[in-house]
Amino acid sequence: MLLRGAFTGVVSGILMGAFIKALEVLSGKKIYVLLLNVDFIPGFKDANLSELTEFSLHLIVAVFIGILFAFIVEYFHFYDKRRQYLIAIGITSPTVLLYFPLTILAVKETPAPSDGFALLLWSIGHMAFSIFLPIFYKTKQKG
Repeated sequence: MLLRGAFTGVVSGILMGAFIKALEVLSGKKIYVLLLNVDFIPGFKDANLSELTEFSLHLIVAVFIGILFAFIVEYFHFYDKRRQYLIAIGITSPTVLLYFPLTILAVKETPAPSDGFALLLWSIGHMAFSIFLPIFYKTKQKG
């Protein structure tokens, strides 16, 4: 379960990152920058991390969410995909709200907290992650 959840988180996190990067390129809104930004964390302000390092930090969070998703699915025997989508949306939706503190705390240029279009794109990107989780999670049992 842990490995399947971690794998699901990594794959879903990579796809979400690529999707958000594409949304940034198409829209000009710095939502990918926001996704990877850690400059507000003490010790990282002047770190000048590479994009790969920042993306790896994003994937660590995605792995934890993937493992949480796997635990809930397996513990409660939610083997049908409909329930898995509901669980994925439920555990991913709060991450949309991170838009506000992340934009407020960011040192790098990111969208304004009041930028409704950037918030919409951020939300779409995170909801894509919630759709990817059940697609890539393979349970031991079939329901």
